[in-house]
Amino acid sequence: MNRDALRRAYALKHTDRAGWLRVRDGSVESVAAHSWGMALLALTRCPASLDRLAVLELCLVHDLPEALVGDITPHDGVEKAEKHRREAEAALELFADSPALLRRWHEYADQQTAEARWVRQLDKLDMALQAEQYATDGAATEEFLRSARPAILDPDLLELFPEASERTPRGHASPTGSAPSDR
Repeated sequence: MNRDALRRAYALKHTDRAGWLRVRDGSVESVAAHSWGMALLALTRCPASLDRLAVLELCLVHDLPEALVGDITPHDGVEKAEKHRREAEAALELFADSPALLRRWHEYADQQTAEARWVRQLDKLDMALQAEQYATDGAATEEFLRSARPAILDPDLLELFPEASERTPRGHASPTGSAPSDR
């Protein structure tokens, strides 16, 4: 990536994840922090059958086009095909001098490999783990957990998925009517 593309990508360190802004007051996770969370999951959970370097690269490039188009969520009213088109144009611009990174981005966007499909699961798991954290502060995160759960198929990743009792904010009644225990 050239200097200008890197500078633009660095903006993701200060780009809030739009979905969290809808449900939480105060500071929220940045797009870059989300990619870091995925990379940490990849480092600690990558199966031996996958290429770990490819997985890490996918984690780091999957949201880079958001530096140019923003974090488009399902609540923004943008059709999936239009979102993909915008992000593909942004990827072409960002990776103009980095064909290997452009290929990696397309690999993820088009779910071309086992690594890309596993990284998609990491994307959803990282969202669920963040939802769990925000739920302890009282944020309404159930929609994020409901959308994440069906996408996580790997048993090793599934064991990290937040339990319902862990998502109930401290001091609030759980679905069974009892308050959650302190840990």
